[in-house]
Amino acid sequence: MQTANSSAHHSNGNLNLMGRVYHLAKPYKAKLYTAIALTIGMAFLGPLRPFIIQYTIDNFIANNNQTGLINMSLLLLFMLVLQAGMQVWSTILTNYLGQSVIKDLRMQVFTYLTGLRLLFYDKNPVGALVTRTISDIETIADVFSEGLINISGDILQIIFILIFMFGTNWQLSLVSLSVLPFLLYAGYVFKEKVRLSFEDVRTQVSRLNTFVQEHIQGMHIVQIFNREEKKLERFKEINAAHRDANIRSVMYYSVFFPVVEIIAALSTALIVWYGANGVIQDHASIGSITAFIMYINLFFRPIRQLADRFNTMQMGMVAAGRIFKLVDEKENVEPTGTIKIDNLKGNIQFKGVYFGYNPNQYVLKDISLQVNEGKNVAFIGATGAGKSSIINLLSRFYDIEKGEILVDGHKLEDLDIKHLRSQIAVVLQDVFLFSGSVMDNIKLNNKHITNEEVIATAKLLGAHDFISRLPDGYNQNVQERGASLSVGQRQLISFVRAMVINPSVLILDEATSSVDNETEDVIQKAIETMMKGRTSIVIAHRLSTIQHADEIIVLDKGMIVEQGSHNELLNLNGFYKKLYELQFAPNHAAN
Repeated sequence: MQTANSSAHHSNGNLNLMGRVYHLAKPYKAKLYTAIALTIGMAFLGPLRPFIIQYTIDNFIANNNQTGLINMSLLLLFMLVLQAGMQVWSTILTNYLGQSVIKDLRMQVFTYLTGLRLLFYDKNPVGALVTRTISDIETIADVFSEGLINISGDILQIIFILIFMFGTNWQLSLVSLSVLPFLLYAGYVFKEKVRLSFEDVRTQVSRLNTFVQEHIQGMHIVQIFNREEKKLERFKEINAAHRDANIRSVMYYSVFFPVVEIIAALSTALIVWYGANGVIQDHASIGSITAFIMYINLFFRPIRQLADRFNTMQMGMVAAGRIFKLVDEKENVEPTGTIKIDNLKGNIQFKGVYFGYNPNQYVLKDISLQVNEGKNVAFIGATGAGKSSIINLLSRFYDIEKGEILVDGHKLEDLDIKHLRSQIAVVLQDVFLFSGSVMDNIKLNNKHITNEEVIATAKLLGAHDFISRLPDGYNQNVQERGASLSVGQRQLISFVRAMVINPSVLILDEATSSVDNETEDVIQKAIETMMKGRTSIVIAHRLSTIQHADEIIVLDKGMIVEQGSHNELLNLNGFYKKLYELQFAPNHAAN
């Protein structure tokens, strides 16, 4: 009983998935309906040919009527040409539908992924998401080109064949179809095995993509620590599992197709045996036996095709299930408010904020602070103290668990998140550059930023000279992740990218830690200029970069332990002074 319920639930699930997949074709319904009409037409024309051949044999060939034979031959030729034209048209339409639908679906999935919380990406491997966006969606195209429409056409053709067969000779029909129970049983076993095997195949594809993507990105770590052989062994295991999953699916085909051929041959043998007796006893004609042999070939051809197309449908449904499961998950969708502050002042207040990346494992504990408009506030502390977490909360990449954050007097969760971020510029320690030109990486497709504004900002920050010296200047391709540039050059470009939007709030998260002293001096002067008149938040290990901050907040183990100006904190003889002495005492001693 449980198995029956499970099977019914699975069938309903597949029907729902199929309905959702075909709902994606709604913008192209005219082409969809045309493809369905062509499929119905081809399903009828197929079994009509044996019927005409039977009529020709029994009425014209048997009576030596040459004129009738020629006319029937011309009619058959016309039907073949018509069916071929319909097949070409149908193939073009169904493939167009498939490619159009996956284009729309891929846009939908990519839009969904760009609107997810960062917490989602912390827990889900990038390779698996790439598989969903590329490989799984590509599989859905085959649902249109080789899936339900063609399966429906095959089933319709089988129905028309049965109508013609029973209309011609019901006894011969029953004899030829007596092997059908064996075929149905073989088809059922095949269907269940293939479904499970293709779920396994898609899982193994995802594992393979995840492993390759992760290790290509981290190849320098693999090589530095000389782990090539160990990683190769692991890759062999995953690759072998992928191979085995595909071989299992192929094995079911290798068994099923010969079984169908044997059943078809047995059915033909029964027609010849029973039909020959019928001709002798005058219960059947030569034309009907010829037609029945053709009917049986036509009957089993779509069944063989059904197996292959059912495989395509299974793969498509498995892929669709994975994609819809992804986009239906609303828990990780980035929340947003509705309030838009057009002229953000930058008054920021944390009130008793608690936050953890995992539930009840707080990395920030009872954080209360005030950042006033136009002020420069710096955060320092040991690694893991919670400095970057404060930045993530302010940009609302994550949500707090307790307390509240106010921006210009409004609760952070009530603000329109995109509008808020458009007025906040963040420069991170780990600079990410996309494949493309320097100009593209600064503008990020923002049409409101002109080339002149980019160049003026680059000059202000001291980046113009090195960009101009590149072979193609601002059109220089930086390659993936900025591989063709030095760390300092990438950092300078990230500064230009942040400053060119003229932000109301400027956030620098260890932004100068990877820059040499000479470059840091250039950037520091530019930063001081850019900080004037806007709220600035700086996270730094180098105390030399924050000594002139209006207020310095010292964090330790997720809590504020000290805050004040540079001189005030030195006078406390506490945590800040110890950090200061660690960084500057050796230099003083040397002097």
